[in-house]
Amino acid sequence: MIKERVLKLQQVLKADEAFLVSSDSNRFYLTGFNSSAGTVLITKFDAVFFIDFRYFEKAKNTVESCQVTLLNKGAQQTYDFLKDKKIKTVFIENSFVNISEYARLENIFDGIKISKDNVLDTNLNKMRAVKTPDELKLIKRAQSLTEQTFDYILPRITANRSEREIMLDMEFFLRELGAEGVAFDFIVVSGKNSSLPHGVPTDKKIEQGDFITMDFGAVVGGYCSDMTRTVALGNITDEQRFVYDTTLKAQLAAIEKIKSGAVCGDIDKISRDIIYNAGFKGCFGHSLGHSVGIDVHEAPNLSPDNKSVLQVGNVVTVEPGIYLENKFGVRIEDMVCVTQNGCENLTKSPKELIIL
Repeated sequence: MIKERVLKLQQVLKADEAFLVSSDSNRFYLTGFNSSAGTVLITKFDAVFFIDFRYFEKAKNTVESCQVTLLNKGAQQTYDFLKDKKIKTVFIENSFVNISEYARLENIFDGIKISKDNVLDTNLNKMRAVKTPDELKLIKRAQSLTEQTFDYILPRITANRSEREIMLDMEFFLRELGAEGVAFDFIVVSGKNSSLPHGVPTDKKIEQGDFITMDFGAVVGGYCSDMTRTVALGNITDEQRFVYDTTLKAQLAAIEKIKSGAVCGDIDKISRDIIYNAGFKGCFGHSLGHSVGIDVHEAPNLSPDNKSVLQVGNVVTVEPGIYLENKFGVRIEDMVCVTQNGCENLTKSPKELIIL
């Protein structure tokens, strides 16, 4: 399966062209090997994974999509390979390579054009956007561990436990279940802190009447999950309930319209209109959602100005929120997989308001 990804990119290349891949996520996508270093070099007829001594033994025994070569002379070694193959143009990951790295490559790859054309970059991103059945299995497994963690933490959310304590409790349990790691730094915020969409867990104690927003996810087989739930401790006000119900209504309406061929911005508008028409204009300041895969934030995203069209196999989050400054906030997030006539919701945890 991974070999097919390399072959698709080779079909785009001419005989005197190559594609240089060095970002962690794309390198993993093309090799199935998780490392903090290394370079994949793809030509029309060759695919080589240059990796240093720390990873070489394991890589040569596991990677099947590329020829694994010990990297012991740095970028000069890749340059020598390119010259030997008579490569005239090298494409790079435009979304990853910064100006400094571009200048370094130009200096080392003397006589070889470093192209800013994003044709290979675009092809690779399109491939990653559509998840295969094997990738979906890993995402679903990651989501299952995430939901087990939600079930675990609910009875452990009590007054006088801090946001940080709850976050650490969740992360330890998730790893104990078998997760390779966390998809991102968990968000656990309560009371006034819940009005911060990306608030950081603090030593604030949970109090009666608080909304507690938890945004968290696991990594399994190199693939992420992402889920948000907002729960309450003790009695809540009518305003809190109205905000929660409006957020849930906005989420359900958007999920109902997701299908292959739907325009990303149109899906965002469905939720945004419901929230704004309920009197909360300006209180939903982020996009409705994003794609999830090897990275927790991938393309396409469900943002107001995105004219991209959803395809079968896209995995996207649907996470409207309402944030009332210095008061409280609510966000509800599911992951869904786009199908021909709708979507499969990969998130099974309940989202009706839970009052602990």
